Amino acid sequence: MKFSRQRQEDLSINLTPLIDVVFLLLIFFMVTTTFTRETQLEVSLPEAASAQTVAQEQERIDVVINAEGLYSVNGQALVNAQIQTLRQAIAEQIEVGERRSIPFVITADAQTPHQAVVSAMDVAGQLGFSQLRITTQDSAEPSSLATDDPDR
Repeated sequence: MKFSRQRQEDLSINLTPLIDVVFLLLIFFMVTTTFTRETQLEVSLPEAASAQTVAQEQERIDVVINAEGLYSVNGQALVNAQIQTLRQAIAEQIEVGERRSIPFVITADAQTPHQAVVSAMDVAGQLGFSQLRITTQDSAEPSSLATDDPDR
């Protein structure tokens, strides 16, 4: 007697749905992922310890910015920290077109918001100053802007 063998079907897994799901997941993650582009510049800031002392000029515009972002121009405190007020105070200190070549010196507290310094630089550029300086203090010197508050 001849037994017929049952034919075994080739068992195979259909990979098409699996590949479809993998591609859908890949597309989903690509769409939902946030890509950020690094736009920061790598800057090496100069140290105050190696700064050279410059003789103080007789004529210059001094803008001092405290830790709260308030301005004073040539020793006169401004009533607010608005850019228009700063621009008016500086414009009062210069004669039209004649004194724009004098140095524009910014002295900012270490805790000053960066935006306040950038705003002062922007005003200097708008008024046509060509010599912009930012002062630092020698690390060996005691701070002249220091307060008596030990928590600071």
